[in-house]
Amino acid sequence: MPVQIKRAYDEAEKEDGMRILVDRLWPRGVSKEDAKLEYDQYHDII
Repeated sequence: MPVQIKRAYDEAEKEDGMRILVDRLWPRGVSKEDAKLEYDQYHDII
């Protein structure tokens, strides 16, 4: 399965597939609804 890397500020596209945020801090100015992440929880401890 190929893995793609995109910035959290990029628009979500239908072809993205599963989106997972891997970052220590939530991106400024991006709402959780706009991020369209696969999981509804954000864990700041990695």
